[in-house]
Amino acid sequence: MSDVGAARKHTLFGEASRALPGAALAYHVPGRIEFLGKHTDYCGGRSLVCATENGFAIVASPRNDKTVRVINIAGKDEATMSLDPNLMPTPGVWANYPMTVARRVARNFGPNLKGADIAFVSDLPPAAGLSSSSAMMIAIFLVLADVNGLWSRREYTENIKSLEDLGGYLGTIENGQTFGTLVGDKGVGTFGGSQDHTAILCSAPGKLHQYSFCPVRFERAIDLPKGTTFGIASSGVIAEKTREAMEKYNRVSRRAKAIVELNGGGGTVAQLDAIRARESIARSAHPEFDRENLSRRYEQFLEEANTIIPRVSDAIASRSLDKIGALIDRSQQLAESALENQVPQTVELQRSARTLDAYAASAFGAGFGGSVWALIDESTAAKFVEVWNRDYTAKFPNESKLSRFFLTHAGPPVLRVDDRKAEMLK
Repeated sequence: MSDVGAARKHTLFGEASRALPGAALAYHVPGRIEFLGKHTDYCGGRSLVCATENGFAIVASPRNDKTVRVINIAGKDEATMSLDPNLMPTPGVWANYPMTVARRVARNFGPNLKGADIAFVSDLPPAAGLSSSSAMMIAIFLVLADVNGLWSRREYTENIKSLEDLGGYLGTIENGQTFGTLVGDKGVGTFGGSQDHTAILCSAPGKLHQYSFCPVRFERAIDLPKGTTFGIASSGVIAEKTREAMEKYNRVSRRAKAIVELNGGGGTVAQLDAIRARESIARSAHPEFDRENLSRRYEQFLEEANTIIPRVSDAIASRSLDKIGALIDRSQQLAESALENQVPQTVELQRSARTLDAYAASAFGAGFGGSVWALIDESTAAKFVEVWNRDYTAKFPNESKLSRFFLTHAGPPVLRVDDRKAEMLK
């Protein structure tokens, strides 16, 4: 982690430790940057991802009962729940996420479980497309797994044999699906995949990782060129996956499901024969989506997963940064025209970053708000972000009041932390 990132973590862990004195466990849980892979993971496609240096500082202490108490330091409130397979989470509030984890852990690993006292603080902008909700859910699971020794339980070892498997399982906690013999439930209500969880668990400093999904499969790791860093701009348009925003997000996902349904209903979009899939879309009617809508979605998936991502990975690996800008611009255009999940603010941020000579820039995350990344020279990064912010404020003065601009390197994954060292999960 950079010196600046490490200093921020030192401050955050100080805040967390003061909120829960004497805590026995501590974790850094980062956010993630979806470099490429817009709505591809739950389709069985591939993504190119890394972790941020920004993230959650979590401290925890085990309890002798089934109670899980979660202290939200920034929000100055807390939530208390029981490890109960029939727990009813509260949609639309932050406590929905730890409650969903507590319920799923109780269903998959109960009944002899202990709870924990947990305190968290984060320097991730919330609901900004950086996977703050997934990071929180991972943090709660890690605490409960360590407190209860889930790692050595038969239910765990028979289903989860690698960090990639763990990413896949944690994705099903969020989307409610079953993982192996670990039975699912309602999740948090979004029809997503496991890209975020895999990036948070499996990234490495200074690298992009290419994964394919359903199931999670590692494909390659690529070093980011030295002297580059990320500028991140959260638009100030909240991308929280609740209520109306959740419906918009799930509609994009349902379009992928509809394509599979028109082709027999089994497997993922990635497993379809392209010629037959195009024919079935052209000749069949779907009750929710018209043919043109489904065709655009299918072609976006194919181009993003099978053309743009491999070419960008090859270009970065060969240090040909001059080749990635146009390819990633194309990914952005497909998000606007085919996914239809962009808002004027993210479109402006992406265009502005390219005008300011970013090597490449793209909106990322679920869409309908959220953030944009820009890959830039580290030597001029501070000035770049200053001008980027100024230009955005001039065009969107209201949204800029909630926006946030910052720098981050590709950071480490989840870390267990103590006074002497930080260690990755194994």
